[in-house]
Amino acid sequence: MENVGKLQIDYITFMSSLYRELQKLQDESNPDFVVEVASFFFDDQQVVNFKQVDAHVHQFKGSSSSIGAQRVKNVLIAFRNFCEEKNLDGCMQYLQHAKHEYFLVKNKLETLFRLEQQILDGGGTIPVIS
Repeated sequence: MENVGKLQIDYITFMSSLYRELQKLQDESNPDFVVEVASFFFDDQQVVNFKQVDAHVHQFKGSSSSIGAQRVKNVLIAFRNFCEEKNLDGCMQYLQHAKHEYFLVKNKLETLFRLEQQILDGGGTIPVIS
């Protein structure tokens, strides 16, 4: 049980830093966001469909906002601005930036869930953070 106590302290420390960014589980309904958005950039003639890209970015921005992933949301706001401007270079740059921020959030959530599982496996309970 002593190990569980340390895990619980680690959990509280981790959640405190993560809480500002995340409010609930990442929306897993679109885990291939980057691939899907990139595929909409081009049709057979390499013509960018900015409207369709923007629609997908908007959807992902809403999901990011709903879980409190503020950094992802902010990157996607800038991404949408480049879509409105039909700026391919800006869109490509922010696609990579969005991918980076998404994986940061994903890694943090995976760490959180591992800590939770270790606490539960050790017979403890998940601390409530107020």
